[in-house]
Amino acid sequence: MEPDIKDSPKHSVQIVEEKGSVEPEQTLYNAHINTAEIDERKVMRKIDLRLIPWFSLLYLLSFLDRTSIGNAKVYNLERDLEISDNQYLISLTVFFIAYAIFEVPSNIFLKRLRPSVWFAFLMVMWGLIMTLQGVAHNFGGLVGLRWMLGTFEAGLYPGMAYYLSCYYKRKELGIRTALFTSATTLSGAFGGLLAAAISNMGGVAGRPAWSWIFILEGLATILAGVASYWIVQDFPDTAKFLSEAERTFVVRRLQGDDQYSAAGEKLQMKNVLSSFRDWKTWFSMVQLMGCDMPLYAFSLFTPSIINQGFRATPANLLTVPIYAFAAVVTCFVALYADKHGRRGYCNIVMLSIGGIGYIILIVSRNAALSYFAVYVATCGIFPVVPNTVTWIANNQEGVYKRGVTLALAISMGNINGAVSSNVYRARDTPWYSLGHALVLMYICIGIIANSTFLYLLKKENARRDRGERDEVIGSEELEDNGNGRYATVEDAKREKGDNWSGYRYML
Repeated sequence: MEPDIKDSPKHSVQIVEEKGSVEPEQTLYNAHINTAEIDERKVMRKIDLRLIPWFSLLYLLSFLDRTSIGNAKVYNLERDLEISDNQYLISLTVFFIAYAIFEVPSNIFLKRLRPSVWFAFLMVMWGLIMTLQGVAHNFGGLVGLRWMLGTFEAGLYPGMAYYLSCYYKRKELGIRTALFTSATTLSGAFGGLLAAAISNMGGVAGRPAWSWIFILEGLATILAGVASYWIVQDFPDTAKFLSEAERTFVVRRLQGDDQYSAAGEKLQMKNVLSSFRDWKTWFSMVQLMGCDMPLYAFSLFTPSIINQGFRATPANLLTVPIYAFAAVVTCFVALYADKHGRRGYCNIVMLSIGGIGYIILIVSRNAALSYFAVYVATCGIFPVVPNTVTWIANNQEGVYKRGVTLALAISMGNINGAVSSNVYRARDTPWYSLGHALVLMYICIGIIANSTFLYLLKKENARRDRGERDEVIGSEELEDNGNGRYATVEDAKREKGDNWSGYRYML
């Protein structure tokens, strides 16, 4: 038999098949179920309403809990616990170390367990730890509690980012990730207002103002964690809020978007290790390093930076419009990137704008000018984080591989959060030139990493367009071209994931 070369209409790649043995490109998921009557907009609206609002609340609480120590500091936390500035910075650092260590295991547990159970467990535990911070009475107690807080919070953000990628197409994911990630901006605004309000409880039950900040926010997290057991939904192939036809429809549309593993994938070590062998994973880690360190530095120390010209409560209140502005910019960038598929370009532009903001902060010796520069700086921080996370998820196929890659990249970002907790030193007040300069350095790293990553993805897509990555599909009688031999196209997709010749990386 003569080999027949056919062009794949969807991907414009050549697939070699033996005449008379052509297999369908993809086996239809739940082929016995008819989804012709399903209204796509109605189903996606249902998913949005079930997932995004609650996840936004959970992430707001998460970010509020990890950064509220910055608000507590301006209400004499250091004085009452009799700790030095260096000890305070250590207490910030240990959180990020624990956070980074436990992210990858948490994402694997999330896939193996029900999301409703795992997320509820994590939230109740860190809410308890958060509450106990309010009764800490020395440096050792504070450090131990911050470590445990990082341990249990580690699973939420990478888990939610991975979880959403299992529901949405690649060009739908950006705005959803931005909406729940914008809770970081709302937590900054809400945290300032809440801290200012709770400060009035100073002296109640003999506890200082900073103690009540921890106690009340921790109790709110515990309540949200308990509620999550009933509110958080499972993965799309088993989600109870969808009918069987709707579940089938969601999985099929994901498979049509090159997410071949949407129908399910067994936990195998090779699927986990494939993330470590992928060059994109290591680039992703550097990309998030370039925006996460500035994010945490900004969130932890903005009240202290603004405090250079204002008292404690006004400094907290002045953070509110900054975070509101950041939320608007974040959603605008996400919508643009989803519509035009230009995630890398958006990152480079926004990081450059943020760099300008930090240059102004470095040279400024005027409180009003510095306050303006903080607005400019947010453009290079808050929009870039969700856009980068979405970009990473967009270019990883395989549910376990994507989960591990997201966790690894986010953990690297959070390790550098430990750096951020040590760069704004008390002896550098009021202008913090060293801290601003180091944040600017990280932004430059982000610009370089995103530019290089974009170039390499474009180069790889071009190779696939030219047919250099085409696999051999057919019998063993056909000559192996070095890209692998598979019985069917479906086998090639399943085995190679995003390395399949028909897969195109999003730019």
